Amino acid sequence: MSRTLIIIGLCSVAIGLLWPWLSKLPLGQLPGDIVIRRESFSFYFPITTMILISVVLSLIMWLSSR
Repeated sequence: MSRTLIIIGLCSVAIGLLWPWLSKLPLGQLPGDIVIRRESFSFYFPITTMILISVVLSLIMWLSSR
């Protein structure tokens, strides 16, 4: 349990340090992300971005368990 918490903490620190560069990636604006804008309503569903992040995280978890 402690190893998992340390890894999560280190990943959080790494993401925080890399945030200026990560925010420039086009995540959230990929083809397949659903955006509906009306006068007083906006709906955003980043399905492609969620699938991409899920695949990357699954690959990382699979590689770390080997």
